[in-house]
Amino acid sequence: LKAKPEVGIQHGAGGGATTTEELEQIGQQDPSQAIAQARRFLDAGAYQIMMESEGITENVPEMRTEVPAQFIDELGLEHIMFEAADPHVFPWYVQNYGPEVNLFVDHSQIVQLECLRSGIWGPHDLFGRVHTFKE
Repeated sequence: LKAKPEVGIQHGAGGGATTTEELEQIGQQDPSQAIAQARRFLDAGAYQIMMESEGITENVPEMRTEVPAQFIDELGLEHIMFEAADPHVFPWYVQNYGPEVNLFVDHSQIVQLECLRSGIWGPHDLFGRVHTFKE
């Protein structure tokens, strides 16, 4: 087994059981605190960090796209797996961070994600624009 701890910025995130309004009242921690915690996990031997989507791309009125960018800048893209719980989120990650970005999606979205990664499916703004060059 390999450790892959999950970190996030949303206080009170409970697996979708809390409404957006309730989460807004609870508040969020500064992303730098979550990044520092993630760095401690990596220093302790974790091979990858799962970034919780609540407060970033889930249960928010508007996606907080600056937060994944901060995690990537500080920890490196190869050390992070992003939770992409909502169907509109994983195309955004692929568009912004490439088809090899590490994503955690619902099992019902795997075929859609892999077709997007390979360039054979995608929303109108991505179809035909995702390219991979593999041996």
